[in-house]
Amino acid sequence: MSGFWRRLTSGLSRTASKLGDGINSLSHRRLDDETLESLEDLLIEADLGVDTASKIVASMRRTKHGAEISGEAIKSLLASEIEKLLAPVAKPLEIDSTKEPFVLLVAGVNGSGKTTTIGKLAARYSAEGHKVMLAAADTFRAAAIEQLGKWAERTGATLIAKEQGSDPAGVAFEALEKARAEKTGILIVDTAGRLQNRTELMAELEKIIRVIKKIDATAPHAVLLVLDATVGQNALSQVEAFVKTAGLTGLVMTKLDGTARGGILVAVAAKFSLPVHFIGVGEGVDDLSPFDAAEFSRALVGLPNAHPSP
Repeated sequence: MSGFWRRLTSGLSRTASKLGDGINSLSHRRLDDETLESLEDLLIEADLGVDTASKIVASMRRTKHGAEISGEAIKSLLASEIEKLLAPVAKPLEIDSTKEPFVLLVAGVNGSGKTTTIGKLAARYSAEGHKVMLAAADTFRAAAIEQLGKWAERTGATLIAKEQGSDPAGVAFEALEKARAEKTGILIVDTAGRLQNRTELMAELEKIIRVIKKIDATAPHAVLLVLDATVGQNALSQVEAFVKTAGLTGLVMTKLDGTARGGILVAVAAKFSLPVHFIGVGEGVDDLSPFDAAEFSRALVGLPNAHPSP
């Protein structure tokens, strides 16, 4: 994990720098009410959210109020409190091999990195020996179909696609039938990037799920929402809408390398308690990694890895 740790710390450097500079200005001070209020403001600015920031600071007030404390000690305390919030949601995406195919539906708004994430997942599962099929059910954009096709070629996955404007639910239906016939292990369904306030597009997503269930009542077996960390607090409303529409089972957060708002992952985790399966810190195929609460918490506040690889 040492390679990913470097990418993670680099990706979160803007958030860590923002937090670190603020914490350093509090260094070697008593952890009094004024200092704790300043710390709470810093956490809110890093997009951890008001509720989450208040919860973290309240815990620190209970345990360390009035103590003389250094900047590094504050960072360690913060990392510990953030890890407590994140540990319950840091869960791997389990592929149930008794489901053939295991149907993974992927949703998210345009620009979130959804199709790229699907490609990276296909690469991961193919490398693990799974037979993978990709369904291009984002038929609203020709570019999305083309992009998914490139990932299929790159990863050795089978692609099911039709021309732009085709019925997305029809693509998903055909892909699932073919995947069953060909004994494919994992079917990943791309869906059109849709804003949470576009009711007609959200209805299309519901239709895809209904059609899939006609073939396999237990499917989709996982429904992932890809979130772009750079949107900050707007991620909360996205999760809320997709939970209602698609029955989300887990999250992937991308573009953590492009924002000073890395704390949004903490806010989302604290509010929804949905599993965070993967995080992305770059465009490369290896820049998507299973989510580790301890690593993320330490990188977020600018601390070194507690368990470096030899």
